Amino acid sequence: MDLKQGRAVRTRNQILRAAAEVFDENGYDGASVSSIVKRAGLTLGALYFHFESKQALAEAVMNSQPQAIEPRLHSEGLQRLVDITLVWAHRLQIDPMLRAGVRLAVEQGRFGMSGVTSFEDWKQIMTGHLETARAEGDLRDGVLPRTVAHFVVGAGTGIQLYSQLLTGRADLMDRTCDMWQLLLPGIATPEATARIVVAPERGAVE
Repeated sequence: MDLKQGRAVRTRNQILRAAAEVFDENGYDGASVSSIVKRAGLTLGALYFHFESKQALAEAVMNSQPQAIEPRLHSEGLQRLVDITLVWAHRLQIDPMLRAGVRLAVEQGRFGMSGVTSFEDWKQIMTGHLETARAEGDLRDGVLPRTVAHFVVGAGTGIQLYSQLLTGRADLMDRTCDMWQLLLPGIATPEATARIVVAPERGAVE
């Protein structure tokens, strides 16, 4: 990557980070383009060079969720699937990019969007890890990776919404661990269930 390309990538990331903070604080309707560029310390021209509209910027924030999680993980198969949700639960407490992505994805119907890309991206990622788990003999007979992935995406979304309303997400890690304690025996072999670690400390990876 040359110097010019590197500068462009840094500028784009700077805009995304500022937009995430403003979307997280104010929602889509309350986030103005001017407030985003002010937070970023850039110009409107710089923003529109990288994103054609506020909606395009919101879509980029929504679809950035896997990049906030996947690079932090080193596990594989079923353990990786569990770890994705635990890191997600932890980082929703501290990462405005992730919080904004989740908020926009859940609330997008209010501002005329109906994209499922962020949910479908997670489903595809999780299906891949579950396929690995099946190849390793960790899934019970008849358990379909895509079906489990579809369920986990929906369950995770619902759990975080409930946790946000009930405790401001303070209990999200506990609720996520509870989900796996209930789910694992139904999808994993007894040997895999005994081996998979479901613990809050697995979420606090950097």
